[in-house]
Amino acid sequence: MSTPENPNSIFPKGDRASADYFTGTAWVRLLLPNDEAVHTQIGDVVFEPGARNNWHTHPGGQILIATHGVGYYQERGKPIQVLHKGDVVRILPDVVHWHGASPDSEFTHIAINSNTQNGIVTWLDRVTDEEYLSLGK
Repeated sequence: MSTPENPNSIFPKGDRASADYFTGTAWVRLLLPNDEAVHTQIGDVVFEPGARNNWHTHPGGQILIATHGVGYYQERGKPIQVLHKGDVVRILPDVVHWHGASPDSEFTHIAINSNTQNGIVTWLDRVTDEEYLSLGK
């Protein structure tokens, strides 16, 4: 189901993200479906407060560009990083990580999946509430 309005983005909200891979409510709009000529996929992702995706990897790596709100990014075994509008995160291939909104703010980012000839995403386990709420602990 698409929600056409997103006042915090230049793009309309996309389709509701799958509950198989996301906790809470998020929308994904593919801006560039996987392009085999440049081996890149680009999406705009909107997370409601508290929403996040599962732990996952990208065989070809990923770049996140924060465009609205306050978000979280975490690599397995490292502390959570707080993201704000304008922040850019470079994720190397096969690094286990997750990202989403902070508990009190919507968060939007552009996700650029590169080197997609190596694969796009490998989904893993859910981020537990304990992991999600571990900021500052």
